[in-house]
Amino acid sequence: MKRKATLRTILFWVWIYGIAMAYFESAVVVYLRAIYYPNGFVFPLKMIPANLAVIEIGREVITMVMLLAVSFLAGRNFWQRLSFFMMSFGIWDIFYYFWLKVFLGWPASFLTWDILYLIPVPWTGPVLAPVLVSVTMIIAAFLILKLDRKGAVLSAAKWEWTLTGLSAVLIVVSFIFDFRNIVHQGMPRPFHWGIFWTGLLLGIGVFIRWYYRTIRKSA
Repeated sequence: MKRKATLRTILFWVWIYGIAMAYFESAVVVYLRAIYYPNGFVFPLKMIPANLAVIEIGREVITMVMLLAVSFLAGRNFWQRLSFFMMSFGIWDIFYYFWLKVFLGWPASFLTWDILYLIPVPWTGPVLAPVLVSVTMIIAAFLILKLDRKGAVLSAAKWEWTLTGLSAVLIVVSFIFDFRNIVHQGMPRPFHWGIFWTGLLLGIGVFIRWYYRTIRKSA
């Protein structure tokens, strides 16, 4: 009879998957930049043909589908699957920039601006912002898996889900706040760090409260 994979083994392969996905994604971006930004990526954005834009948006959707698929396969319950998604997403996002640095020497710093996502409108911001979100997601995922491994009863109240959703909305708003200017090929305006930090710290605060409440409840 085959033994079930240990959590450590699953974590190892989730990390390998995230790093490999990041390589794949960054390779595609290297090709796109060679075509549209031969002198290096800079704003304003260059408009690509509509048919290629549809394909690019499809690639972004499929990336999320792939991360969800591996998370579903890796986890045995809702909380494990949520954790593996958060972790694989964070690893993929961080190593995406790692590979671009290896391939192109870009970004020049954590404050370099990037186009982050296209759905439903362009997301833009300094590289540091999505990296901070990714690091937070990875840490939270590890802590949830730790609780699950110890047999803790994992559940969240409606208000905790609501505030977590609000924190996510605020972070997204900070990325898309300037989308009309970006779409009209303007230069990025100052990033809305206030909105971003409000969203991120709200999410962290809710998670910390939930984490210690879960520990007390399971003691």
